[in-house]
Amino acid sequence: MASNTRTPKARALGSALREAREEQGLGLRQLASELGKNAGQLSRWENGERAPRPTDVAQILTHLGVNGERYEEIIAICSGTDEPRWLAVTLPEQRQQLGALLEFERAATTITEVSPLLIPGLLQTSDYARAIMSAGGVPANDVETRIAVRLGRRDVILRRDPAQLVALVGEAALRQVIGAPEVMVEQLEYLGEMAELTNVDLRVLPFSSGWHPALEGLFLLIESEQTPVVQLESRRSGLFLHEPEDVQTYREAADTVRQAAMSPEDSSAFIAEIAKDMEAAP
Repeated sequence: MASNTRTPKARALGSALREAREEQGLGLRQLASELGKNAGQLSRWENGERAPRPTDVAQILTHLGVNGERYEEIIAICSGTDEPRWLAVTLPEQRQQLGALLEFERAATTITEVSPLLIPGLLQTSDYARAIMSAGGVPANDVETRIAVRLGRRDVILRRDPAQLVALVGEAALRQVIGAPEVMVEQLEYLGEMAELTNVDLRVLPFSSGWHPALEGLFLLIESEQTPVVQLESRRSGLFLHEPEDVQTYREAADTVRQAAMSPEDSSAFIAEIAKDMEAAP
């Protein structure tokens, strides 16, 4: 029997099924009729409210004409949809995690990003993101697509009913020259512009702030009316956490980091000063 769930992996599986259906131009009721299934059941699968069995997923994908590598990727995420943590170490599963991240961000009410060494993804300019990806070994033919996806994520804080963004940024992220000085100046100026939005709380963690949990690494806390999640990333893997005790641990960490950070007003002035010094440097 399909399990009750709203885990990140179940959301990713549902998103993949919905995308495959929409690519064929089929409505939910039409697909349900063709498969001899209940439309409400399909809807719950696509929303990640319940996780279908692998046999159900195989039936849907076969009916929709999904085959080859894509078929195998979707089938692979059928297992473990009710597990407390989702660790992705393969590139296909990391792509599925990105899909889940986009789903969670679209439904978010508050996003807290703790980023000690790089500008938070939701606040990056295209040139800054391009410099990271190019230097980081992303294949040249994938760079522009990935940049488009990253910039598209901004919609969650720029739309009519935006999510609240709490960005806790390390001083090192502001001073590390990524790309070229002019790229960094533009990036810092953009941070200043975004900090003026009423739904953006941008705070800097100066070198003088002492120890705080951000020094353990970046993390993303996404809260919504549904299941809150935490995302952690390394160079070779991605990890989603959704168990209440795990989420609470990172909520507390974010509160500790916020207390160590400068005020929004002082942070904006600090960023502007760094941009000014960087622009004036030979």
